[in-house]
Amino acid sequence: MNHVTSILSPVAALVLSPLLLGIINRTKAVCAGRCGQPLMQAYWELWKLLHKGAVTSYTTTWIFRAGPMISLAATLTAALLMPFANFDAPIHFAGDFVLFAYLLGLGRFFTVLAALDTGSAFEGMGASREVFFSTMVEPALLLSIAAIAREAIGNSILVDLTAMHHHISGPLWANAGLILIFIAVALFIVMLAECSRIPIDDPNTHLELTMIHEVMVLDHGGPDLAFILYGSAIKMWLLGTLIAGLLLPVTNWLLLDVFLSLTLLFLMAVLVGVVESVMARLRMVRVPQLLAGATTLAILALVLEYRIP
Repeated sequence: MNHVTSILSPVAALVLSPLLLGIINRTKAVCAGRCGQPLMQAYWELWKLLHKGAVTSYTTTWIFRAGPMISLAATLTAALLMPFANFDAPIHFAGDFVLFAYLLGLGRFFTVLAALDTGSAFEGMGASREVFFSTMVEPALLLSIAAIAREAIGNSILVDLTAMHHHISGPLWANAGLILIFIAVALFIVMLAECSRIPIDDPNTHLELTMIHEVMVLDHGGPDLAFILYGSAIKMWLLGTLIAGLLLPVTNWLLLDVFLSLTLLFLMAVLVGVVESVMARLRMVRVPQLLAGATTLAILALVLEYRIP
């Protein structure tokens, strides 16, 4: 039965992840006093892009076309490692969190290669910024997951994301609530950075000089752009699921776990929309300070774990 239900975790990511984008956009519209677009708008946009053609420059090579597909494939593979609610991940083994982090990094790497393949100065600038900021995001992500593992499982070397997820409990929150809050805040900042959201980046900007991720995908269109947008939505779902698994102890009630996990994921999307409504994108020189703050929170959580029995 576990093998059958475990597939529901990636299926939920595949089906529901674009809904997070709809909730974010609707929240921003409500904060601005507008009705906003339908919650299902992201699905219609993906469907429209998949039925369009793609225009490819003669200066590009196969890397430009392969970049979005490999990036999406890496993200979908990462979804197989992430548990959800009371469901185990379809694939889990000791140290799978390292593979999870670097599958996300692999997707980013090929997005950067595709941007560089165009030969555009603007896309090269965006690729440079993306690589620089990613070197600060990855330590925060890995240290946060390591802190979860240390707090939930102790010194055991048999660490995987599913085991971490099932060891989060009410007594653990009672004993180390502050540590888990530090980790959750660090992961939330990582999610904003990985998904190119304000205050790290602005997914709706049209000024190339201030773009990071968006400037890298300017030459992509049609199905290629759909793959990029879909991959970004799935990445947000996976990182949000990681935070939800940290904040919500697993119970023996399957439907309750699913309901609470979905509710928390949608509330996180609302929080992202509120953040994007009440503050502007940070100046480029301030972004490393925020990412360094996330890494510092993860390190502080690890230090407290070793200091507090």
